[in-house]
Amino acid sequence: MENVPSTAAQAVLVKSEEMPEDAQKVEELDFNKFRGRPITADDLLQGMRHMGFQATAMCEAIRIINDMRAWRDPETGERTTIFLGYTSNLISSGLRGVFRYLVQHRHVSAIVTTAGGIEEDFIKCLGDTYMSSFHAPGAELRKKGLNRIGNLVVPNSNYCAFEDWVVPILDKMLEEQEASKGTEEEIHWTPSKVIHRLGKEINDERSVYYWAWKNDIPVFCPALTDGSLGDMLYFHTFKASPQQLRIDIVEDIRKINTISVRAKRAGMIILGGGIVKHHIANACLMRNGAESAVYINTAQEFDGSDAGARPDEAVSWGKIKIGADAVKVYLEATSCFPFIVANTFAKDDQYAKDDQ
Repeated sequence: MENVPSTAAQAVLVKSEEMPEDAQKVEELDFNKFRGRPITADDLLQGMRHMGFQATAMCEAIRIINDMRAWRDPETGERTTIFLGYTSNLISSGLRGVFRYLVQHRHVSAIVTTAGGIEEDFIKCLGDTYMSSFHAPGAELRKKGLNRIGNLVVPNSNYCAFEDWVVPILDKMLEEQEASKGTEEEIHWTPSKVIHRLGKEINDERSVYYWAWKNDIPVFCPALTDGSLGDMLYFHTFKASPQQLRIDIVEDIRKINTISVRAKRAGMIILGGGIVKHHIANACLMRNGAESAVYINTAQEFDGSDAGARPDEAVSWGKIKIGADAVKVYLEATSCFPFIVANTFAKDDQYAKDDQ
């Protein structure tokens, strides 16, 4: 090329090294392949896994979860112990039905969530949650007795119904606690025992925790008082005085850590961050790390937050094993987790009988 400055030409026309023979090419999703027939979740998975960006990360999460599910201990045949964690907003959303499905069909071994992640499940059995807008004015909603969760609203009457339902149960639990004192079967309530009791009492197949109780899947909530349930426990202290309901968190930390230590192999699926993410990761520290991990959240790592941290940071703490299979998916969970479950846990269930 005549008259092109040599410095510019050298800068722009840098010679490339040859790519390795096994280098993966970017692939494009071609809907022409599916003309004349329905498009399946697997079609999208195969078309998106080498698309790049978060499509590839999401498909990597699917691969890791399927590896979790396929693994068997060669001596005992035991499966991967799968810890599922999620924040309360996801129970408030329609994603609750996906969690219920996973628990109903025993696809996970243990759950960690927040107080809101517990109470909102029961509250949705007592009253409906509605669509709204992220821009709905808070002052107007407050005057109408409506509580906003993102672009959802929950009528305050639902929380009043929750109080009417839960307080008699707390009364009965306190009665049982006091009556058992000094006996060989003295009752020591823990957050996981409280959650199972409430799951039993709700007796509603729409509830995640009804199925957790029925299938004996432990649900851990180290911050059980941080929500409406905490409000109810607070009010109950005035009603029940001088006796008080005692809830022991030490027994639960021993229980979740023991599940981790005894696991032949551990996998983490964590939607969101904060206490649910750290509680699972710290339990896996007790076994020198999980063998596989999938994080799903939109947080960034620049502020040093737990939610923003990538899996490699957990490796430095011994919460994920060196060389483990792990990925962080930077997507909001309601937009990707149904697709992930459709290509993992639900994929083998499509031919299952209704009673299974």
